[in-house]
Amino acid sequence: MRRPSNSSAADAKTVEAAALRLLAGREHSTEELRRKLVHKGYPPQIIEPVIQKLAGKRLVSDERFTANFIHHHAKRGQGPVRIRAALRQQGVDEARVEEALRTADIDWVQQAREVRRRKFGAAAPRSLGERAKQARFLQYRGFDAEQLRAAFRDESGEGEDAPDITPDITFEAE
Repeated sequence: MRRPSNSSAADAKTVEAAALRLLAGREHSTEELRRKLVHKGYPPQIIEPVIQKLAGKRLVSDERFTANFIHHHAKRGQGPVRIRAALRQQGVDEARVEEALRTADIDWVQQAREVRRRKFGAAAPRSLGERAKQARFLQYRGFDAEQLRAAFRDESGEGEDAPDITPDITFEAE
């Protein structure tokens, strides 16, 4: 594909065609689409109206992108903390992220339990060191302290008296 030079006047049709090619592959947030088009060398003053036009036609939608992103990454075993950080990096508005996480039909505690079971098996950790290792893994995957504690309890409530040894790891958007 030929990259337009900064001095050439790329028309809106060319920018729209490039945007549609990107959107044909997968959903993009509006900010991600904007960054990719700028990176391809298209002028920002032409990109903005094109993105607004595509948003008006619902060809690009931050709501749809956010919902798809959350469900895709949850299926991959990631928790809400990690998903939230990744969406921030994609340029999705914080309020939209929080609303989408709140309304997502995902039981994060059950998700944490399943991730723990897939990685370490169904048996409870036998030592504090093993429990700490599993807790660090779950926190790295994006589960918060409450979800971590719940992941170590079984459905009968056993394990509630276990000491809280959740590591202090946080995710920050870069």
